Amino acid sequence: MSIEVSNITKIYGEQKAIDNVSFEIGTGEIVGFLGPNGAGKSTMMKILTCFIPQSDGTAKVCGFDVSEDTISVRQNVGYLPEHNPLYLDMYVKEYLQFIAGLHQLKNKKQIVTNMIEKVGLGVEQNKVIGALSKGYRQRVGLAQAMIHDPKVLILDEPTTGLDPNQIVEIRNLIKEIGKEKTVMMSTHIMQEVEAICDRVIIINNGKIVADDTASNIKSKQKQTTIINVEFSGEVEISEIKNIKGIDKVESKGENNYQIFSKSNSDVRPLLFKFAVEKSVEVLTLQKEEQSMEQIFKDFTSK
Repeated sequence: MSIEVSNITKIYGEQKAIDNVSFEIGTGEIVGFLGPNGAGKSTMMKILTCFIPQSDGTAKVCGFDVSEDTISVRQNVGYLPEHNPLYLDMYVKEYLQFIAGLHQLKNKKQIVTNMIEKVGLGVEQNKVIGALSKGYRQRVGLAQAMIHDPKVLILDEPTTGLDPNQIVEIRNLIKEIGKEKTVMMSTHIMQEVEAICDRVIIINNGKIVADDTASNIKSKQKQTTIINVEFSGEVEISEIKNIKGIDKVESKGENNYQIFSKSNSDVRPLLFKFAVEKSVEVLTLQKEEQSMEQIFKDFTSK
């Protein structure tokens, strides 16, 4: 196993940031570590990268204990924090050579050249880091995390603040990296989870509430059917809620409603019947698949 976490607890004062958490991540897995703000994601990542100690429990990275063998852990881990800490007044190439020197790498010039090519920094390598876009700064952060060829990459919200094009670029880069390394990444972008991750761990209030593949979590979770409906005239939300099998109704604009149902029966025929009774027409009726966003909300709002 690349990462082994056993009964980890972290307490700040009287607050339990992490509460008796255990999980394992195998070699070559890309795992999405999800949770709302304050759930304990960054705290767990800081423990695994030896930035802070746990209050109780044990954690190992590549077989090395994060409390007893911190140097070996750091040699095997590449870490990109949420707030990418770069020296903005250094040039890209200069900075990566500096990081390679800190790791005491041999043939560091060739290693830096190869890393610049790998993360797509060739055009920007002679620029000051402070002059780069956020997307390219994230590439620099990934390069410094991988410069020493670690077996495990821990990425804390690597696409935060990026525009859609930059998100796709960094997402594709992480997928490529994941072919060679174990990757643990936190994110709030659910599409990213489905596009990149082999497995999902959801943490809420310091406890793990789900641990499986995205598809398995979807199939095991009690399915919520979402239906978007537009009527030709105004109807009362309270009357729609009274339809058998409908759990919640939200207004989405003039005569537009989003309907949530956990019923095993299809409520669409009942919506048509309701429209006839109210002397209005159904202009649109669209059924949605339950999204990872909705599943995430279900797990973390409990």
